[in-house]
Amino acid sequence: MAAAMSCLLAIGSAAIAGEPKQGGIFRIYHRDSPGSASIHEGATNSINIPFMPVFNNLVIYDQHIAQNSLDDIRPELAESWAWSADKKTLTFKLRQGVKWHDGKPFTSADVKCTFDLLMGKSQQKFRQNPRKTWYGQVNDVTANGDYEASFDLKRPQPSLLALLASGYTPVYPCHISPAEMRTHPIGTGPFKFVEFKVNESIKLTRNENYWKKGLPYLDGIEFTIIPNRSTAILAFIAGKFDMTYPTEVTIPLLKDVKTQAPNAVCVVAPTNVSTNIIVNSSNPPFDNLDIRRALALALDRKAFISIMFEGQGDIGGTMEPAPDGLWAMPREMLEQIPGYGPDVNANREEAKKLMQKAGYGPDKHLAVKVSTRNIPVYRDPAVILIDQLKSIYIDGELDVVDTAQWFPKVARKDYTLGLNLTGNAVDDPDQSFYENYSCGSERNYTNYCNKEIEKLFDQQSKETDIQKRKKLVWEIDKKLQEDVARPIIFHSRQGTCWQPYVKGVTIMVNSSYNGYRYEDVWLNK
Repeated sequence: MAAAMSCLLAIGSAAIAGEPKQGGIFRIYHRDSPGSASIHEGATNSINIPFMPVFNNLVIYDQHIAQNSLDDIRPELAESWAWSADKKTLTFKLRQGVKWHDGKPFTSADVKCTFDLLMGKSQQKFRQNPRKTWYGQVNDVTANGDYEASFDLKRPQPSLLALLASGYTPVYPCHISPAEMRTHPIGTGPFKFVEFKVNESIKLTRNENYWKKGLPYLDGIEFTIIPNRSTAILAFIAGKFDMTYPTEVTIPLLKDVKTQAPNAVCVVAPTNVSTNIIVNSSNPPFDNLDIRRALALALDRKAFISIMFEGQGDIGGTMEPAPDGLWAMPREMLEQIPGYGPDVNANREEAKKLMQKAGYGPDKHLAVKVSTRNIPVYRDPAVILIDQLKSIYIDGELDVVDTAQWFPKVARKDYTLGLNLTGNAVDDPDQSFYENYSCGSERNYTNYCNKEIEKLFDQQSKETDIQKRKKLVWEIDKKLQEDVARPIIFHSRQGTCWQPYVKGVTIMVNSSYNGYRYEDVWLNK
């Protein structure tokens, strides 16, 4: 999986024995039906994984290096880039001769249109814009002729390149409306969109005019939507699929795969996805800090990891745990935070006192719906959470929500308590802090707002000394956990499997959203 984003699958061609072969349809099962085909309007890799092959970025992380860092960023639609002397202007020289899938030329106007949409400066608007806060330091994007584009910044932001390299940052065509991109995306990438049948399948075909000559090797990719994870795994074992949905194979199911399909290639890796509790802190009862702190103290994190992953998971704060995450708090610092100490019983006794202070106890329980997305990686930990909350006088009722409705629901704060997964697009604090915890962010599902902390966001963002920046990041992460902004339960490790004839797959350790081009994958049947 990719380095700092705790997850996934990057696709590459390094160190493969034999010459790549042209042809074949790559068949993968998909865990659920995405709400749309528009990556920029999505907050889940359910959109990113099937549709990233349709697009290109200005720059992208090297798809053959498992752990992402700023040193591993490579040109894509941009041939090169350069910072101004004051580090407030980032200029890209763009690739010439690139065509959109409908034959129109790619130019700097498309770059400007894309980022004007993301910054909310266009007449047209995205229906959802979960990553608008990434570009809070960008004054403007300007087109300098057809093949140069510049980002003018309010202040230096070294991590802007990291954000632009994410699989969540494709360039969209200026001549296609946001509405059309939801149903029939047009890109410059290795594969062209064919069809999306809701709850059935997504099909892509080879882009014969791809600007990377000779690629992709595959004739097409087909995603079959199978929400039942056990059914999907059995179909993979039976040979109906070439690969599983990336980082979706649990440790117990991995054993089934290796027993029944011993030749399958399987890799377990961190996903840079945290499982966490979201609380609507604007409304009773979770506007009461005591109740929020009781929630955090009630958690037995090791029990979650033991039940779900047979011990193969990680405990941490907002940032992905080390060694795969590059910004993680030291262990001794983490264990000082309330609820992270090893004595679960003592933590829960403290939680009970806080609940009693708020008016609850053995004779008066707090009844609450625990909302979550209706797929196993959400439902399973939600059930464990409900069981653990019983220990502190909270009676939870599971409320499951389809994927297409989940993100709009939590974005408009239409919930009381939720079990959520937060996938981080890159392993960088700017992405995590601004997107999930800044006061005005669409993805700040809990309404947490601390202006003093936001000042620290800016302070760490412009810091060029990595060690100084790390210490600031640790202090921020610690404060977010102490404030119970979005209690982190665990960071997952999951498996990805593919048939032995599939060549060119690289698993990344810190991002599930940085490698799904599939342009270098080939089938050696």
